[in-house]
Amino acid sequence: EVQLVESGGGLVQAGGSLRLSCAASGFTLDDYDIGWFRQAPGKEREGVSCISSSGDTTVLTDSVKGRFVASSDNAKNTVYLQMNSLKPEDTAVYYCAAVLPFSNCRLVSSWGQGTQVTVSS
Repeated sequence: EVQLVESGGGLVQAGGSLRLSCAASGFTLDDYDIGWFRQAPGKEREGVSCISSSGDTTVLTDSVKGRFVASSDNAKNTVYLQMNSLKPEDTAVYYCAAVLPFSNCRLVSSWGQGTQVTVSS
């Protein structure tokens, strides 16, 4: 069974940092790319970052460029999202997803349950 479990969310002040984790099971990171997405209240879900099975990363939204970095640890079958210089507008539920390779994180196969990130001003 494919499963993705996010952790690491929480409440942080503006300017602070958080590192989200996405632990994968039922498949290996060689099989899928992993996408990070977020959904703020009243807004559509948006892509944040995409990391390929080879470790190449693509930022999917300009608002996080230079602040968020995705990485992976294949030995732990876990993907991370390091979020620095957080802003109140980064407040959202963050999801990771297993996505089909070469789809630029457009074709999602499985979603995690999400983790809440709240940035206070």
